[in-house]
Amino acid sequence: MARTSRKKRSTLANRAVVAAAALFLGGGGLIAVNVYASAGEGGSGAPPGQFRNAARQMSTIDCPDAGIALPDVPDGARPEVDRELAAMDTQITDAYREFADRKERIARDPELAGNAVLGPLRSRRAASLDRIGTAVERVEGRRPQGLEGLAGCSLRADDDNGGDGNGDGDGQDGGQGGGDDNGSGDGNGSGQDGGQGDGQDQGDGQGGGQGGDQGQQGNGPEASDFVDIQSVEPAADRPRNRRGASRGTFTTDCGRNENGKFNPDNVIAAPGVSNGAHHMHDYVGNQATDAFAGDDQLAAGETTCRNQGDRSTYYWPVLRLQNGQDENDVDADGGGRDQNTGEIQTPSQVTLTFTGSPAGKVTAMPRFLRIITGDAKAFTNGDANANASWSCTGFEDRQLKDKYPICPEGSRVVRSFAFQSCWDGQNTDSANHRTHVAFAQDDGRCPDGFRAIPQLVQRIVYDVPPGPGFAVDSFPEQLHKPVTDHGDFINVFDEKLMKKVVSCVNGGRKCR
Repeated sequence: MARTSRKKRSTLANRAVVAAAALFLGGGGLIAVNVYASAGEGGSGAPPGQFRNAARQMSTIDCPDAGIALPDVPDGARPEVDRELAAMDTQITDAYREFADRKERIARDPELAGNAVLGPLRSRRAASLDRIGTAVERVEGRRPQGLEGLAGCSLRADDDNGGDGNGDGDGQDGGQGGGDDNGSGDGNGSGQDGGQGDGQDQGDGQGGGQGGDQGQQGNGPEASDFVDIQSVEPAADRPRNRRGASRGTFTTDCGRNENGKFNPDNVIAAPGVSNGAHHMHDYVGNQATDAFAGDDQLAAGETTCRNQGDRSTYYWPVLRLQNGQDENDVDADGGGRDQNTGEIQTPSQVTLTFTGSPAGKVTAMPRFLRIITGDAKAFTNGDANANASWSCTGFEDRQLKDKYPICPEGSRVVRSFAFQSCWDGQNTDSANHRTHVAFAQDDGRCPDGFRAIPQLVQRIVYDVPPGPGFAVDSFPEQLHKPVTDHGDFINVFDEKLMKKVVSCVNGGRKCR
């Protein structure tokens, strides 16, 4: 989806009440329904530019996690299972909209949430789970057990959800969800990067006063999602290189998405499904990438990479300014229809570097290897697969996992992704799109059964105004939380160029 119109003013003055619902897609985690009564431009006695909530009502819904319940899916059933899991994502997004449409009636009659929204949601989930079971049974001759028990979601009152802001909740609304409500979390729960929790949660007071006229809109972010980078402690040193380490690098220049290639698909996690991500992605590299691109299409696709031997696909959620400016996707899937609004920011710099292993040599990665790093649903899933990393230029020894950085004047926002660097030696993908690759252990070695491959490190820089006022696109229920940041990569290097990558990395050279 190319951008055709940059700036269309939204009417903030007419947005007196904005509804937001946090819904876990595909089942699993909590669903929180937040109703914000917030002022736009004028009509309020509150100081302009502050994140303000005049009223808030919250309830949570627990849904079993269908993806986690299906760790192994036979190859023959995988396409249909992927489609149904994506359909369950859409079902939750639709429920999100239904909550928003009925926000005033639900506030008067809370039972309506169960009768009008959760009941139909259960029925739709049950039908999808039944089709998943049939697809697996058709291939394996036996049906997965317990699928029917994953359909229902239960509604709980606020005082039952454990999200008290202290970062010690139940692992889904505790360290991340609870702490993000008011910035008072102490980082002791299961929230991302508990070791930095104290420093990160100091940002509430700072963020609230630096918003300019970029007030709370839609379903996030909040002031407590931001922290002054100067208050964060430097990170620990990485493992030292061992004798025989591969110390070289290979950098590929694929541009900054200056041509504006966007779509809300995810060809890795939801192949064949339009709007499978429910948020917009930036793409550099392969220009054929969309939900329906197979290996043949990718191999023949044009590339923005300077070296034409690299036709790989690199993509990540767009970053938007929450400044009242609408993009041309304000009424489109992945954009406004999925609660992603604001002015899309083209990165000022994108660096794609393949690095070595501190424990030894690397081997070539197979063509069409697919890697997802981070978790687009980490706000509700918990941080087991989260790999977000936020910082500012001049402060990149300080990394944030579950907060956006407030950068000082003259410094720019940096997103970085260090992808998994160990491969199982056999598969280019896996049922959950994760288990065929792994991160190196603390000593830099790969886990047993895995071999080191060149590690992709992405660094994406933005020139945005200092202070709160930006956020990544997300699934609607993820509330634009920074911990949900993620990156995707499909290797489409030709054989000759991949050999050069391995030679440069293992030989200790810096190549382009």
